[in-house]
Amino acid sequence: MADTWETLQSECLHCHDCALAETRTHVVFGDGSRQAKILLIGEGPGQHEDEQGIPFVGKAGMLLDDMLEIIGLDREKVYIANIVKCRPPHNRDPLNVEQDACIGWLRRQTALLRPKIIVCLGRIAAKAIIKEDFRITSEHGQWFSRSGVQMTAIYHPAALLRDVGKRPETFEDLKSIQAKIREVCPELGL
Repeated sequence: MADTWETLQSECLHCHDCALAETRTHVVFGDGSRQAKILLIGEGPGQHEDEQGIPFVGKAGMLLDDMLEIIGLDREKVYIANIVKCRPPHNRDPLNVEQDACIGWLRRQTALLRPKIIVCLGRIAAKAIIKEDFRITSEHGQWFSRSGVQMTAIYHPAALLRDVGKRPETFEDLKSIQAKIREVCPELGL
């Protein structure tokens, strides 16, 4: 039987496939338009996301909203998900075993969404989605294509909060994303 958003979300909300389920407040399934052609993928929820059950709602989320606005997007035009759906303790990087247990949810979301563009937010998402040896410092903003889907990675908004020196190159990456959207998704009218 084919997935629907409702069945997929219901199954995901009851997942106990890894130890993160034991410490979560909420499963952070995803947010945005389920018809979006642009998928943003982060690594995993932080404290605020765990409390609210919505991805990117803390300071990094506010910065992400500002970044989207720069290129004419908002949460109604994109879909936002994470590699892992439950918060790792103390916001540590998700372990490989946790990513492996959770990646199937993201794959099923992606199959339902059928995006034309995937933007990985940070190195962990890029390593899981684009290629295992992805190096965010040297490969951010570069485009990759797989099965007709255009993919890139930018610095995670939390990294930009810690190191404002990365913001000028991220601005260039955002302009590249805007140009790719105009090329691949002209119906968005950016």
